[in-house]
Amino acid sequence: MNENSKLLSTSLGILYPVILLFGFYIIMNGHKSPGGGFQGGAILMAVFICKYLINQQDALSLVKLYAFEKLVFLFILIVALGFLATFVNLTFPFFNSTYLILMNALIGLKVACGMTIIFYRFIRYEVR
Repeated sequence: MNENSKLLSTSLGILYPVILLFGFYIIMNGHKSPGGGFQGGAILMAVFICKYLINQQDALSLVKLYAFEKLVFLFILIVALGFLATFVNLTFPFFNSTYLILMNALIGLKVACGMTIIFYRFIRYEVR
């Protein structure tokens, strides 16, 4: 640990909830305002970067993160195909906003996982 780690860990520890809250706000309001899954996922990825900056030895398992990303992608496909194949959008139009919120949340998780994987891959291969 370097001498700045106490200041860095304290300040980033305070910013964790703010970053998470802002990221989820962008995701949940993306269907009616600018933003959405991609922008919110990129903001949520900042939490993983902050976590890496505080403690490099406490890195995530890329295998588990990659598996979770694939699972979220499968849910995106299932929800989208299920919504369109059952014609829920035509029969019950009030479910459209719920569908958009759910899709924004899933896309936000997928983007956060994918960008975190890219970040950790760059870090691990850059060190070598």
